[in-house]
Amino acid sequence: MTGYEMFWPMVAHAVLVFILYALLGWRRRVVVRAGRIQPAQFRENHAANEPAESLAVRNSLANQFELPLLFHVCCIVLYTTQADNLLSVILAWIFVVTRYAHAFVHVTSNDLRYRSPLFTLGFLALAGMWAWLGIWLAFS
Repeated sequence: MTGYEMFWPMVAHAVLVFILYALLGWRRRVVVRAGRIQPAQFRENHAANEPAESLAVRNSLANQFELPLLFHVCCIVLYTTQADNLLSVILAWIFVVTRYAHAFVHVTSNDLRYRSPLFTLGFLALAGMWAWLGIWLAFS
């Protein structure tokens, strides 16, 4: 490892969050312009008022602040303890790629036949990162 490889997957995940925020804003503008909802209805952030096409994006965006929190913490701890290696970086990229694919499915078809395996693969990659960190800490 030469330096900051562990941080690039974190940057890539942050880009996904910004993309989802932009998509949410765009989809909300579309439904407001179509007269399907009033802008004030977004003020309280109630899911019951949210049209399906923007609700899917809102839910996908919320997902980026759940399991990925453990991802970002793990990346930072791997780096600071010098436990970041090729395996941990590969697992980090697998996690991020699956987050992109999961988000894509979530905001398009939302088909659980595709979304669930993508989530599971990302979950396992992240579990592998934490397992490696635990091993590193135990034997360092």
